[in-house]
This record gives sequence, C-alpha cells and structure tokens, in this order.
Amino acid sequence: MPQTNNCPSNTPTIRSGEHLSPQETEWLNVRRNNTVEPMRDLLNRMNITGLDTDSYINNHRNNASALPNIGIAISGGGYRAMQNGAGVVQAYDNRTPNATSAGQLGGLLQASTYLAGLSGGSWLVGSLYSNNFTSISNILNYNGEDSDLWQFGQSIFEGPSTSSIQLLSSVGYYKELLDAVDNKSDDFNTTITDYWGRALSYQLINATDGGPDYTFSSIARQDFFTNGEAPLPLIVADGRAPGEILISGNTTVYTFTPWELGSHDPTVFGFAPLEYLGTNFSAGRPRDDSMCVTGFDNAGFVMGTSSTLFNQVLITVGGTNTTGLFSTALQDGIEAVLKRIGEADDDIADYPNPFYHYNNGTNLNANDQQLTLVDGGEDLQNVPLHPLIQPQRHVDVIFAVDSSADTNTTYPTNTSATGWPNGASLVATYERSLNRTIQNGTAFPSIPDVNTFVNLGLNNRPTFFGCDANNFTGEAPLIVYLPNAPYIYNSNTSTFDLEYNNTERNAMILNGYNLATQGNGTLDAEWPACVGCAILSRSLDRTGTEVPDVCNQCFQKYCWDGTTNSSSPSTYQPEAKLTEVSVTSGAGRLGGLGAMAIAVVVGLANLL
Repeated sequence: MPQTNNCPSNTPTIRSGEHLSPQETEWLNVRRNNTVEPMRDLLNRMNITGLDTDSYINNHRNNASALPNIGIAISGGGYRAMQNGAGVVQAYDNRTPNATSAGQLGGLLQASTYLAGLSGGSWLVGSLYSNNFTSISNILNYNGEDSDLWQFGQSIFEGPSTSSIQLLSSVGYYKELLDAVDNKSDDFNTTITDYWGRALSYQLINATDGGPDYTFSSIARQDFFTNGEAPLPLIVADGRAPGEILISGNTTVYTFTPWELGSHDPTVFGFAPLEYLGTNFSAGRPRDDSMCVTGFDNAGFVMGTSSTLFNQVLITVGGTNTTGLFSTALQDGIEAVLKRIGEADDDIADYPNPFYHYNNGTNLNANDQQLTLVDGGEDLQNVPLHPLIQPQRHVDVIFAVDSSADTNTTYPTNTSATGWPNGASLVATYERSLNRTIQNGTAFPSIPDVNTFVNLGLNNRPTFFGCDANNFTGEAPLIVYLPNAPYIYNSNTSTFDLEYNNTERNAMILNGYNLATQGNGTLDAEWPACVGCAILSRSLDRTGTEVPDVCNQCFQKYCWDGTTNSSSPSTYQPEAKLTEVSVTSGAGRLGGLGAMAIAVVVGLANLL
C-alpha cells in the first residue's frame, strides 16, 4: 500500500527523455556482457554454414555494442496472448528441458537485452519478474495444491482455490480486494483498475494474498536483475485524458521499467522515478521536498494499468443485473467508483501526475494533477514495439509475438475464423513512425496493409521486415514477426475468455512453443539458421562482415519483398500446421454470467 515518508537526501526528480536513465546505462554494461556466452552457445547450435560464429563472437566480445542487441515483444490479447507468449518465451529459455539440443532456440531469452509486454503480454512479463524471473517450465510444474500461480481454472471472479499459500473463500477473496482498495482510497483516487490489478495478482504472483506489498520498482533490487541475469522488463500503457479518443498518431505512449515511468514522446519527454510514484511532483520536483510517497507502484496495479480494457469485464459482471457473482460489498465499491469517474471513463488507471507543470509547452496534461493511463493496446499498437524502437536503445532485432484478435465476424468475411492477427498492430506502429510530430526520431521498417497480410499469408507464418538496413536513414531494427496461428491447437480463444483448465493452458503454451520453433524444425529444417541470421543481420552490417549464403537464402525465404495485394481477402480459416492435440475444455464454468460478460465486451476485442 502507498505510504508517505521523508524524502531521501537525494531528492527524486523528473529527468529529461533525451537519454537513457543513468540506471539503465549502468545496468546495460552488465547485461550486454552477460548476453555474450548465451548468444555464442545459441548461434553455435544454429548451423549457420559459411560463418564461424564462435570466432565472430570472440572477435567482438570486448565490444558488446558490436554484437546483436535483441528485444522480445509480447502483444496484448488477454490470457490468449499471455499463454501464447509464454510458449515463445519457453522455447527461447535455456532452462527449458531439451531447449539447448541441436536446432533448438533455448538461450535466445538469455541473449536478449529487453523483454516488453502489453496488456495480456504484460501479465506474462510482470508475472515472471514478480516471481524472481522463474521459468515457464517451473511454473507449469506447479499444481493447484502447491500454488495458485497460473491456475486459470479458478476464474478471476471466483478467486484462488484453497491452497497452502492462500486459504481464502470467495467471500474472503472479495473482502481482501475491497479492503485493499479502500485503504488506498483514503489518500488517493481509485478506479476499477485497482480492483482489477489486485485480482490479477492472485493468479500471477506466488505470494500470500497476491503479494499486496510487491512493487514493480522492487525488481531493480533483486539479485537476478542487478547481476544482469535477465532482460530489462518493459511494460507499456497509453496516456488518455478522460473522454479522449485514442488514435495511434497522437497518443502519448508510456513505459514502465523497474526504475521509471515516463515517455520518450515529444509531448511529455520525461521520466519519473518509479519508486516515488504517487509523490506530488510539480515542475519536476516534489512540491514538498521533505515528503515522498512509496509503494504506489504495486506490481498488480502496473499490470492492471497496461490491461485496463478488462475493466469492462468487472463492470459487466458487477452490474445490478448480475448480482450473485460478486459480494454485495465489492459490487457496491465498483459502483461507487463508477459514479465518481463516470462509466465512459471506466477504463482508466489514475496516478498523481508526476509531470504536472513539466514541459508545459508540449505536455498536454501539464495542467492536470492526475495522470490517467489506459490499456497499452487502445491506440492499436498492440505489440509493444514502441520502447524497443527508441534510438537510444539501439535494438537490432525484435521478435514480435502477435496474438491480436483482428479477424472477426465481418473481417475478412462473415464466415472467417475469429481471433487471429492480421498485422494491424505493425501497421499502426509503421504509420506512427511516419508522423513527424510524434515519432521523435524513431524509424521502423515499411509494413504493408492488413489485406496484404492476409492475402499473402503474412499473418499465418513468420515474416521478416526491414531486412536491408540500407533502406533506412536512421536506425531501424529487423522485425521477426511471429503471428499466432494454429500449430497444434486452435489458439484463437476469445480475448475475454477468463478460464482455462491446466490442459487448455498447456496446449496454448505448447502452441506458442511450436510457433517459435516452427514445430522443432519440422516445418522448416533451416528455421534455426534463419533465426540466427536475423539475430546477426545488423551486427554483420555494422562490422562489415560478409553475409553467408545460408543467410541470403533465409532472407529470400522470410523477408517481405515489398509485394502487396490490397484486394479484399477471401474467407480466412487457417488449418493446423502440425498434428493437433485434443484437450478437454473447462470453458463455460462461469455459466450465464461469464457468457454475458464476454458477450457485452467482445466487440472491444477488435482493439486487441
């Protein structure tokens, strides 16, 4: 819970967005050097004929900036996105059993500098780091008797099952949610996001009562992080004033790191120390230099901020016509918040504005004492690429995992399968990069329209964008686009499906694993080498190293060549790429209330 204490002797201030923070700069010196050995091991297994990758790494190991700088981005899309992204991360993790066998991709995670998440993707990122950067495999080895971590068979409405860690009935669960938000509301504005964030924590943080005292800034003090043993976690949210309608071209995009909250955008162009979020800043300093707030950056609240679209679910099932699922007290609390903020603004997360009277000439919210943030996908940039394409970070390659639900009951046809991506998120980021008033020096590869994605099958298989670095005037990463598709399971579940039994959960994660590995090379035996070529591409260019023939062949196979087909696509019904697994569904256990909640908000899924 937030607490007000004496400020430290080194008074916290708002810094300019012109450079990376001193903390990130110092941490990078440790982390980049720690990526060298995992990268060497990974590339050595990828069989990139014509390039001695061991010698290449050795020749540049004393200058880590010459070596590849890797980012991973996990999209929004609820539990679908979280689980699909988890499968990809599991495939990239050298702690996963058999992931370091020949042709496997284990170690890519350990070789990465950044791991970004948004909305459902932020649940994955936030959960991993809130649990000491544990592995996906370790989480899957838990069961409901050991822990409630990732036990999605108990929906977020029911609360955790009885376990050795949490001994709450549903009544006790609701009371804890209510008490936690009531305690915060004594001193701060609260919204539906406060309830949502606390509820998420029960499933995502392996601690009593979902770790109400866990903060996102505490990650910066954990040994695994300070020792550079994990990538830098980045969580994305959008700024939105009450009543404002977002479009990708004018949205201020905010990023949470363990050290800061802020934006590189020319509007705010500043960062606040995350540990002291909640402090009343003005013109870059606390209004009262002697008093500072700590504990405002509750880990669940940060994850809830990036996924505020799900507030709609709480509102629907907490409505007056759906009594019985929530306790009366909790329902009253939600309705009281709604009356205060107005139902049109029910998707906001409310923060004391650290950028109050900061950059008054460009900051549209400089005169607002509250900063209101919303789901990071509301501006249509549903893959969190924004923090990874900032020129200060010099990211070479981004593995962009897209679990968006773009296909629907009318697009591309009324007989198409719903819930699959069509590249709209990449299009939004590309279009924003062309907007000189907001792009602030970011460069991004050319991206075709969504109809081309569907017509050419780019939304159904891995595709590389930006293969030729000579096509850019600024630094732009190569994008390895990994769209959700049916490999061994129909993973196009609704964004608002809130309940998965362990068999379904595991199938979703395994499908993501097969996306990352292309069925362990079954679909393309050269896929591991092609991943290695994508990783090395910008580095080879920087060091003037000749590109081996196998990489040229990979780029010919996977790089978008500029071809477009913008005609209206035909029906999209993707087929399983590998042998399908059979699972027993746990869906429907919410009954009519859960179905109604999903029905009311399913139209919003097109935003994700």
